[in-house]
Amino acid sequence: MTTSSLILFIAIAVAVVVLGVGIAFVLGRNKAELPPTDVLDHITEETIKHPEHPEPHLEGEPAAVGVIERPEAPQGRIVRLRSRLARSQGSLGRGLLAILGRDKLDDDAWEEIEDTLLGADVGVAPTQELVKNLRTRLRVEGVDSPEAARSVLREELVSLVGADLDRTLRSSGNDDKPGVILVVGVNGTGKTTTVGRIARVLVAEDKSVLLGAADTFRAAAADQLQTWGERVGVQTVRGPEGGDPASVGFEAVERGIAERIDTVLVDTAGRLHTKSGLMDELGKVKRVIEKQAPVTEVLLVIDATTGQNGLTPARVFSEVVDVTGIVLTKLDGTAKGGIVIAVQRELGVPVKFVGLGEGADDLAPFEPTEFVDALLA
Repeated sequence: MTTSSLILFIAIAVAVVVLGVGIAFVLGRNKAELPPTDVLDHITEETIKHPEHPEPHLEGEPAAVGVIERPEAPQGRIVRLRSRLARSQGSLGRGLLAILGRDKLDDDAWEEIEDTLLGADVGVAPTQELVKNLRTRLRVEGVDSPEAARSVLREELVSLVGADLDRTLRSSGNDDKPGVILVVGVNGTGKTTTVGRIARVLVAEDKSVLLGAADTFRAAAADQLQTWGERVGVQTVRGPEGGDPASVGFEAVERGIAERIDTVLVDTAGRLHTKSGLMDELGKVKRVIEKQAPVTEVLLVIDATTGQNGLTPARVFSEVVDVTGIVLTKLDGTAKGGIVIAVQRELGVPVKFVGLGEGADDLAPFEPTEFVDALLA
């Protein structure tokens, strides 16, 4: 073989190897599986918090175009979230059951029960009511076993939480108009994230949704909300930074009517309850929106970790915009389950959703019996 022939042969062999590696690489990329569910949840959260950053598993690669997520059905979340609630709030139930299981319930024992309930943010009036009912029933019914005491406690807690309250989310309107959900709350409660998660709940129920980014004072709010929407194929109406929030709400509802959308979700600025001017503006947003269609639901987002401290601003919001439901976020290991009871008693409106964990679908409709069973697990 001549030298030129040998060089040609080596060149062809190298080309074949390079081509083979390239084909294997392309096929390998095409066959790559999506990351696990928990990793995808983390990616979703990171993208929502920092929309300017590339997704963690796609750094250096072009982002996928037109990929729409299918949110988890709300019914499936309740079972999955119950175990988390049981782990995080179990101390309240275990504490009460440990005391009620004693051979003798004297005044000191009942004082311990009161302290346990107050320490869990149940509130003074509900605590006194629960203790009174427990003492009466245990005496009258002659309860003499831990199992019977647990059954009585469960019944009283379910009654206290309010199993008969209407927790339906009014997400539909009348007369060919969309349901309009106004979401309000203090800065830092997870309000914008909650709007995005509610959108996912509605999309999972096959409803058409439109988002209104009426929090025009926080630079990242509209971007954050739009990112939530894009992941499930939902459009966002937004205005200029620092613009009039009421006009954004008005435009969102107007477009919702024109496009025959089922539900318009409007995010509002996280108002501080001590600033009356801003609270007045929130009232204006609601009034302006209702020139187009009635607001069917006003959800107040409360950080469960704030406990009783969250009730003062909650009262003010309720007076300004007639709150119809509560969303309790961060009801995890750092929160006290009794706040569910306290906030309902304080505002006279039901808790409709609870947020547990950091995943995109970690928002579930509140179920009183599931909640109580988790407390006593």
